[in-house]
Amino acid sequence: MMKKRKLGIIGGSGLYKMEGFETTKWKKIKTSWGNPSDEILIAKLGKEEICFIPRHSRGHTINPTNINFRANIDAMKQLGVTDIISVSAVGSLKENLNPGKFVIVDQFIDRTFSRIKTFFDEEVVAHVSMAKPTSPSLSDCCELVLKKLNIEFQKGGTYVVMEGPQFSTLAESNLYRVWGADVIGMTNMPEAKLAREAEIRYCTVAMVTDYDCWHPDHEEVDVSMVIQTLQKNASNAQNMIKEIIKTFKNFSPDKDPANDCLDVAIITDPKKRTKKTIKKLKYIAGRVLNKK
Repeated sequence: MMKKRKLGIIGGSGLYKMEGFETTKWKKIKTSWGNPSDEILIAKLGKEEICFIPRHSRGHTINPTNINFRANIDAMKQLGVTDIISVSAVGSLKENLNPGKFVIVDQFIDRTFSRIKTFFDEEVVAHVSMAKPTSPSLSDCCELVLKKLNIEFQKGGTYVVMEGPQFSTLAESNLYRVWGADVIGMTNMPEAKLAREAEIRYCTVAMVTDYDCWHPDHEEVDVSMVIQTLQKNASNAQNMIKEIIKTFKNFSPDKDPANDCLDVAIITDPKKRTKKTIKKLKYIAGRVLNKK
């Protein structure tokens, strides 16, 4: 039986708060992995309660490498979140993906190297599939909403996740273009991998803010350029999220790759699992680790 669905929103650069909700409160959540990026905003729209976390914290004080991705995902799981919409600012690697356009991402290339990328780094080993890293049902929902709101978008695209916080060199930017990637950003890995390990359905909506540095007719990216486009995109992102909240349950997640994926992922002998580790993984993997 499908458990009750609950939506979580992870807001990236430019989306530090949510406007227009009926009731809101910020809640502090403790996790086995340390503190999340910020308190979690519990907000209500109609009958739907959602959870929102500003990825870089309110006021943007956490750089991409230092985001506590494990704590963010664990906090969402503790609050009963089953589906996550990740909103991210990205650079474009394609001529047709102009600043202001949204991309519903369906693939990632993970180029990060200074981040812990798994909940299963001690004692219990798990290998989840990332072949299809995003949720088809959430992607379909986002597509319908963006069409309804008349926001320019592309469904499907590959997101290169770089370490940062510096922007790309020209050589790197051109390399990623040769690879056929669509957009580049700094934050969706290991976020997507951890969401999968937590069996949370995950979808990225990337907001294009610039042309990275490859485009001969546009200046190299800088922060003021990014902020200018983000401000224009912020109201679009807020409206999109509200429509997703109203409609995401209309899209069946029955065949989603995140569903019960830990059933075939954990390889460690049950006899080797200590109570301490099982307790640490209580929210992430308790469903499978506590099976008799």
